[in-house]
Amino acid sequence: MRILGIDPGLSTTGYGIIDVNGQALNCVDFGGISFSRKLSLAEKLDRLFTQLTERITAFRPDICAIEDVFYHENVNTAIVMGHARGVAMVAACRSGLEVFEYTPREVKMSIVGNGAASKQQVQRMVQRLLVLAEPPRPADAADALAVALCHYHRARFAALTSKYQT
Repeated sequence: MRILGIDPGLSTTGYGIIDVNGQALNCVDFGGISFSRKLSLAEKLDRLFTQLTERITAFRPDICAIEDVFYHENVNTAIVMGHARGVAMVAACRSGLEVFEYTPREVKMSIVGNGAASKQQVQRMVQRLLVLAEPPRPADAADALAVALCHYHRARFAALTSKYQT
């Protein structure tokens, strides 16, 4: 199974792709999709859709896991984040991917075991779980890989629990 994780944002959207073979995990690709501050909101959203679609076409994931919008004191920031998240979800859906959503707290709990973990703790655990030479950068890419890993853990747990239900 190949999982695409997305950490949506308008300055940088992180993406990470992992392969799962049984219990073996392999990092396929990761990075950040960044935009100039000079672009309009519509231009950023259009480019985000195009670049995510290109990566989906190139790497052919089976599933998409995306980070849910977190609580933000600035309502405008939360709304703009919602736009980026919506565009990412549409790119995945148009490519035929099922989309799963996880809150930042769920992701941190799944990866680090602490829902209030720092970005550095998440980066180090992603590095360790995927056996990478160094922590993934940018931090948004590490977060996207963490979202993909969270989905792997959740799906694995669901499969195990359904196996033992009567």
